[in-house]
Amino acid sequence: MADDITSAVERALTPDEQQLAKLRGQNKMTARERIDMLLDEGSFVEDAVLANAMAERLPADGVVTGRGSVDTVPVVVVANDPMVKAGSWGARTVEKMIRATETALTENVPIIWLVDSAGARITDQVQLFPGRRGAGRIFYNQIRLSGRVPQICCLFGPSAAGGAYVPSFCDVVFMVDGNASMYLGSPRMAEMVVGEITTLEEMGGARMHTSISGCADNLAADDEDALAQARAYLSYFPRSWEHEPPLYEPEPPEEELADDAIPDDESVPFDMHAVIDRLVDVESFFEIKPAYAREVIVGLARLEGRPVGIVANNSAHLGGVLFVDSADKASRFIWCCDAFNIPLVFLADVPGFMIGTVVERAGIIRHGAKMVTAVAEATVPKVSVIVRKAYGAGLYAMSGPAFGTDATIALPTAKIAVMGPEAAVNAVFANKIAAIDDADERAAFVSEQRQIFETDVDVLRLASELVIDAVIQPSQLRGELVRRLEHARHKDRSFSARRHGVPPV
Repeated sequence: MADDITSAVERALTPDEQQLAKLRGQNKMTARERIDMLLDEGSFVEDAVLANAMAERLPADGVVTGRGSVDTVPVVVVANDPMVKAGSWGARTVEKMIRATETALTENVPIIWLVDSAGARITDQVQLFPGRRGAGRIFYNQIRLSGRVPQICCLFGPSAAGGAYVPSFCDVVFMVDGNASMYLGSPRMAEMVVGEITTLEEMGGARMHTSISGCADNLAADDEDALAQARAYLSYFPRSWEHEPPLYEPEPPEEELADDAIPDDESVPFDMHAVIDRLVDVESFFEIKPAYAREVIVGLARLEGRPVGIVANNSAHLGGVLFVDSADKASRFIWCCDAFNIPLVFLADVPGFMIGTVVERAGIIRHGAKMVTAVAEATVPKVSVIVRKAYGAGLYAMSGPAFGTDATIALPTAKIAVMGPEAAVNAVFANKIAAIDDADERAAFVSEQRQIFETDVDVLRLASELVIDAVIQPSQLRGELVRRLEHARHKDRSFSARRHGVPPV
């Protein structure tokens, strides 16, 4: 009997040579190689390696599950094995995945999904799909885990049909360019059902999902890159919502933010990445969704060794105006940071939300309200920096003074108003301007009214009216943020007595 068990374990751990060659041809690692690269050396303990050992040759029933650590942080790992029926799910596969999520729940530790799966085995659908311990239980547990422990997904190959919901319930998804795909229906099914002829890359490829749909976050060059990004991402987070984020040695930026770094003219676009890099610890900025809705920048960083979340408008792309997608991108990031005790820094240079029939039909009001809701619900320390302008509801979306913000700081270039001076003058005096026939007289009148408007929203007046808490030079901003976030670290985080809100999603 001992020999039989040893032989069964060896069969489960030994890759099929033909399947291995196929995998190498796709520039892929095996499931266990991925686990070894992700986890601390020697930390992995595998569960249920003999799943389905008495049936046909289905090593571990196509999924490797167990526990290990990443930089000493305990984690649960679920890794589809693409060499076993294309990583498809059978009844034992599903049970192993359910047990992994239950382990994450009971032990309160992050769970990392290494996805490469063709989806459910239709031949096993009665056993794996509808019941109380069916595939739906995986998603139920993922939703219970949401905001409780970090959930990370590396997508190396397909994530098909119902299996595509595993990544969607994770906090972050890293997709391997050229290999990864995510879709509810394959191109062949789309042709059969709706008559659409398309390709897998167009329908569910990594570049599409990281730049257009927003269903994935960051593109990875290969398996190694995806795993490295997962390790880096986790380094900003506590093991659960009950813990504080990790503390690192402070590393000042290579170059400090110069006092003349911000263009005075609000209509001149500039890349906010340059400001971020000069505020946070050197090379610590980890951007999320860098190719999606680029008018807003979100990402994790460190300030004096402490993790922070950055939400910044980027006038270098579409003027920094907020759209439906950028509101969604920021909302989810804010909720994630708040769930895991990561303070938020807002860098505002926003003309407001986009207007027009296209965005109104897309629900810009509803999506904008979602972002404002996320800002209001966030009880972590929040500091809002008005870099140049915060107009209209853009002020609210960037954590203006009314939203439980611990401090609103202005740079000398800052303006806060319902709208910009040009739009305001035209809105108030449109008829009078149109009635002035002489061009020079009309220009002089507009210039005079604009000057009056700008005096009304002058940064010193805003400070004197207690709208903002401090006006400082850019070179002072890093130190100011460090001190204010430190003072707010132990604030009361209660918000509202209720089960949960009903967000305008």
